[in-house]
Amino acid sequence: MRRREFLIRSATTAGAAWLSSKTIFQAIADQTLSAKFSASDTVTLGSTGIKTSRLAMGTGTVGSGHHSNQTALGVQGLSDLLLNGYDHGLRFFDAADTYGSHPHVAEALKHVQRDKVTVLTKTFSRDASGARADLDRFRRELGTDYLDVCLMHCVTEADWTDRYRGVMDVLSEAKQKGTIRTHGCSCHTIEALRAAAKSPWVEIDLARINPVGAYMDADPSTVVGVLKEMKTAGKAVVGMKILGQGKLRNRQDEAIKFALSLGVLDAFTIGAESKQEQEDLIRRIAAA
Repeated sequence: MRRREFLIRSATTAGAAWLSSKTIFQAIADQTLSAKFSASDTVTLGSTGIKTSRLAMGTGTVGSGHHSNQTALGVQGLSDLLLNGYDHGLRFFDAADTYGSHPHVAEALKHVQRDKVTVLTKTFSRDASGARADLDRFRRELGTDYLDVCLMHCVTEADWTDRYRGVMDVLSEAKQKGTIRTHGCSCHTIEALRAAAKSPWVEIDLARINPVGAYMDADPSTVVGVLKEMKTAGKAVVGMKILGQGKLRNRQDEAIKFALSLGVLDAFTIGAESKQEQEDLIRRIAAA
């Protein structure tokens, strides 16, 4: 059995017990990746044509109610953190209305060439009028004429591609007009993730993945199977919850190596909370 297959099968059998077992982490640590990676590698997001950095700068750790650990740094603090990442080759800004991070990203955008960065944000609207209003407001808040990526945030229903067709149509129209470059979703149940994999409308998916199943839609093996389906269909797959929302703070090397080993992630997002933490992540990816 190949090492990667061993890791994924182990994900199914070991489950939450990994949190107290060193076996899976040792297996990941012993694995040799097929290539060297860098946080600043230029990657193409699926079939969208969007080129950006492998590591996205997350702004939504414990993000809800228009607040997150990153926005707690203040507009200048988070803007400086994003610009520090930019100086280290990171070109992917991961924002959301729910995080309240638009003003912070807008401040950073004042200091970079707009077409050199990828701006991703997310709408929680579930009807057409709300989504249309969000697109106008988001662009004003971010100080940009267009969004590179706009996602439907946190879809959970198995039938979401039918239930929220109005929102999907608004985003499709926005793409035709050039208001956004691509559209997709972030999923928070395995049923929603499977629906996303089957939907031709989904061009990019933000998916929760880590080796212990922390804050994920299902066990790692099941999720990876769905992500492979997405990848085969030409969709962009961007990983999130790589460190399990802090559960793997003391296992960062293994978690990063796991993400890089899967062969299904075009990029992944991690929310650093300081320049030191950000630069440490960049070093760890290079050392994986």
